[in-house]
Amino acid sequence: MKVILVNGSPHHKGCTFTALQEIEKELQAQGIETEIFWIGIRPLSSCMGCNYCLETGRCCMEDSVNLFLEKVTQADGFIFGSPVHFASATGALTSFMDRAFYGRAKLFANKPAAAIASCRRGGSSTTFDQLNKYFTISNMPVVSSNYWNTVHGNTPEEVAQDIEGLQTMRILGRNMAWLLKCIEAGKQAGINPPAFEARTNTNFIR
Repeated sequence: MKVILVNGSPHHKGCTFTALQEIEKELQAQGIETEIFWIGIRPLSSCMGCNYCLETGRCCMEDSVNLFLEKVTQADGFIFGSPVHFASATGALTSFMDRAFYGRAKLFANKPAAAIASCRRGGSSTTFDQLNKYFTISNMPVVSSNYWNTVHGNTPEEVAQDIEGLQTMRILGRNMAWLLKCIEAGKQAGINPPAFEARTNTNFIR
């Protein structure tokens, strides 16, 4: 079993990485394979809705989105992390997730996911809510902790002092590992995931 932890911060090993690393340590202690995937600092264009990916499985723009999509089928769970920029996720991670999730409900369906937010002081709750919406539109079980998945600090060293936030990250890691093991045990017992049903789209124009 493998979990990909996506670092949506422009800082490779900053506050968000510090929080993800705390989760990673717990996952590894539970026997779960992990990979921290950094989206990088190259500009990430937003989704153009061109539907190229629906035909090819890849985005028409060659960047970290396609590198991530190559790994999705080998992963059993996901954690997406972002620092807070103006009370929301970074623009880069938002573009990244818009393009990664576009038209791919079946690819992510039934794979547990969680979001974490890192902030200096405020805006973490709105960022946390924003990221969770990608999961709840994609048939993904959402993994929780004992508090909203946030850490506080302006530097990695300050995050390391947020003992409550780090505890939240550890519990999140344990809960993710537990759910993955439950899903695997269910498969071995003959309990299959729910059948995928393509979405029926409607609008209010008559």
